[in-house]
Amino acid sequence: MPEPVPQAPLQRRTAAEAAFQALLALIASDEIEIGDRLPGEIQLAKTFGVSRAILREALGACATLGLIETRSGSGTFVRSKTEHPQLTFGGYSAEDLIEARPHIEIPAAGYAAERHTEEQLAGLRGYVARMRQTTDLRAWVRLDGQFHRAIAEASGNPVLVAMVISMRQALDPQSEFLNITKARQSASDEEHERIIDAIASGSPEAARAAVAHHIAQVAEALAG
Repeated sequence: MPEPVPQAPLQRRTAAEAAFQALLALIASDEIEIGDRLPGEIQLAKTFGVSRAILREALGACATLGLIETRSGSGTFVRSKTEHPQLTFGGYSAEDLIEARPHIEIPAAGYAAERHTEEQLAGLRGYVARMRQTTDLRAWVRLDGQFHRAIAEASGNPVLVAMVISMRQALDPQSEFLNITKARQSASDEEHERIIDAIASGSPEAARAAVAHHIAQVAEALAG
């Protein structure tokens, strides 16, 4: 199999998103056939101008889409040139997560609108401000989880807090996947801002609607 043609280092869109797009182009190219082994991680990372950690994030997204598979001790092989996603995160299907989230996060936001403190509201704004500033995907996902946990904490209901914490074990990898494959980061930041504004207004109806919209946008991205 021919070696990939060297190219200029990728510009950060994020870097993981750029590496993912470069991998898609390589897999779709005539240089690669189904069953071929991809170049090693070190070589691909150098070719794409990213770190091995970022390359692994992009490889993971490709594997989730059914394009590649890694065989222990042998390398990473092209499985398909057509996406066949089996979206499972933290042991749960994407469909199950989307079905469950409205029953937990929507009421939590409604209670948060009624019960939040000014300190909790400032904390929510701080999380979103830091999310907007970071270009590190893992850091953004970590802040995203903390943001949603903080909404549950503002609800004043410890059962909802525990449920949100438990769900984040699956939702964090889902969030990472969507930010790599669908460039959801900026849209999520905007949706998070609307959720904060709705909570700050003191209207449980507005808060519930803002979270419902956010979850619907995530569901649309997963289905697209």
